Amino acid sequence: MTTDSTTNLIRRNIIKAGAAASLTGLYSGGVFAAGSDKPELEEVKVGFIPLTDCASVVMASVLGFDKKYGIKIIPSKESSWASVRDKLVNGELDAAHVLYGLIYGVQMGVGGPKKDMAILMNLNQNGQAITLSKKVSDKGAVDGASLAKLMKTDPREYSFAHTFPTGTHAMWLYYWLASYGINPMKDAKVITVPPPQMVANMRVGNMDGFCVGEPWNHRAIVDGVGITAATTQDIWRDHPEKTLGTTLEWVKKHPNTARALVAAVLEAGKWIDASLSNKIKMAGTIAEKSYVNTSVDVINQRILGRYQNGLGKTWDDPNHMKFYSDGNANFPYLSDGMWFLTQHKRWGLLKADPDYLGVATSVNQVALYKEAATMAKASVPKSPMRSAKMIDGVVWDGKNPAAYANSFKIKA
Repeated sequence: MTTDSTTNLIRRNIIKAGAAASLTGLYSGGVFAAGSDKPELEEVKVGFIPLTDCASVVMASVLGFDKKYGIKIIPSKESSWASVRDKLVNGELDAAHVLYGLIYGVQMGVGGPKKDMAILMNLNQNGQAITLSKKVSDKGAVDGASLAKLMKTDPREYSFAHTFPTGTHAMWLYYWLASYGINPMKDAKVITVPPPQMVANMRVGNMDGFCVGEPWNHRAIVDGVGITAATTQDIWRDHPEKTLGTTLEWVKKHPNTARALVAAVLEAGKWIDASLSNKIKMAGTIAEKSYVNTSVDVINQRILGRYQNGLGKTWDDPNHMKFYSDGNANFPYLSDGMWFLTQHKRWGLLKADPDYLGVATSVNQVALYKEAATMAKASVPKSPMRSAKMIDGVVWDGKNPAAYANSFKIKA
């Protein structure tokens, strides 16, 4: 979060620029003003993994939203989340399209090196899924309840994959399994596989199921190797997903660049969600080899909310992947960050309850985000906390995180 002195400096500069009402006056011909508000860096190297939800970062660069704010985004395609983590920590990347829980894992020193981290904004909500292999679906396991039944009637070692130990996909997978009475720590073998390698690994029989972002769940259906058992919005409607993450050190050193970066990506997210034609154009762009490297048809169906499960069922899901949603998809809610900490505690990644609110307040750059949202004319929620009812009926509202974390019957 920006310091008081930085915030005061921003306010003074706004007044000097004659823009007491808004930050609009800081622009000249669509370019961010020079002087003390000028971004410290002209080029910003932003890592991404080949997934549909890298779209707002990519489109901010492709459509030139970055230039409007005086920076040039250099998208950097990465091979795994571990690589993204390492490059953020050692400074090879300025920022990244990154798993929410990965940032918190590094902050707490679990799942890698310990370093103070920063979440600049949320990139999207919803749009991930849990895929079960054709091997188990042919035996009747097509959802959580039937999977639990199969695991009891046909006992063996069942293997499930996620993308990173502290990441979102691990937490969605664990929560989903546990809600059907399956303890992921005791009743199954859990492995880590990079997103683009999920389908190939399922094809050769390395796992019975996986949780990953799109387009790899739909790819498994197209390739005939898996079926969609659940979407992550079934687990938590409008859940936080990828973030724009970096180190706290980088934010403190480059506050103007950080604001410009958030504003550019915010505008890109707003553009994506503005129309069906924009989403189709986005799908065509990110399908290219330099980004996700898959066919457009694998991306564009679910980005429009058109789902199929690979077993003949089709449906339109209004809670599909969202990149803006009137600003709600992007705001770095403190309660979202706290939720990941509660799950890290639940599954034994954290041995003791942390200062949930204190950690979230340090990591989630709420003040900086609000400044960037003003620049991008984006809506901002009134409260940094929100509530949600999960798939098991339990309500999360952030009010008593320690009690919530320790309330689950199935845990590590």
